[in-house]
Formats: sequence, structure tokens, C-alpha cells
Amino acid sequence: QVQLVESGGGTVQAGGSLRLSCTASRSPYSPYSMAWFRQASGKEREGVAAISSGGSTTYYADSVKGRFTISRDNAKNTVYLQMNRLKHEDTDMYYCGAHRIGASWYSANAWKYWGQGTQVTVSS
Repeated sequence: QVQLVESGGGTVQAGGSLRLSCTASRSPYSPYSMAWFRQASGKEREGVAAISSGGSTTYYADSVKGRFTISRDNAKNTVYLQMNRLKHEDTDMYYCGAHRIGASWYSANAWKYWGQGTQVTVSS
């Protein structure tokens, strides 16, 4: 079992920046591929960005390309999401996922482990 703990959420004005962090507990199979998703109340969880276990491959949703950057530090078992030029529509609960088991990185069903989430609110 892998435990994921997110941090870094908060409230920021439109145009501002935040950096989210997700730290994974130790596992004999780490490092895993990891991802960030977001979800608004009553809506499906949607993929924001993903990164391969070694960090060489990244994926982004079209809505965040050029504004968000996913990275990782395997020595710290941590993945980051740097979010710049934030927009009001980026307001959501952000979740960290680990261990991709499905073909489509942007599908929540493709990820085995989840954190509890961290709230990001962008005021306009």
C-alpha cells in the first residue's frame, strides 16, 4: 500500500502562482509514475498532468499546457505541480495519483493510489 500526502494548496489571485507537492510513502516498488488530477464538486476527476517514474516523460491537459509544470524528486519520493498564470477556472480540489495501471493517463481509472486532495482557489 502506498500513502500519498498532498500540500501547497491555498487561495491566490488570478495571474498568481502556487506549487503543489505530493509525497509518497516508501514502497519496494517505487518510484511509480505519478499524476495530478482535479475535481470540482459533482464533476468527474480530470487529468491535469502526469510524469513517468524516471521523470523523462510528461503529459499535460490542453487547458494547462504552457502554464503548469510537473516534476519529481525521487530521492524525496515527491512530485510537484508548479502552477503559473492561474485562472479562476483552475479552482478545484487537486489530487495526487500514483502507479499507473491503465492506458489513458488522463483517466482516473488508470491510477491505483490516491491522496486526500488539496484545495486550490483562484479569486478573480
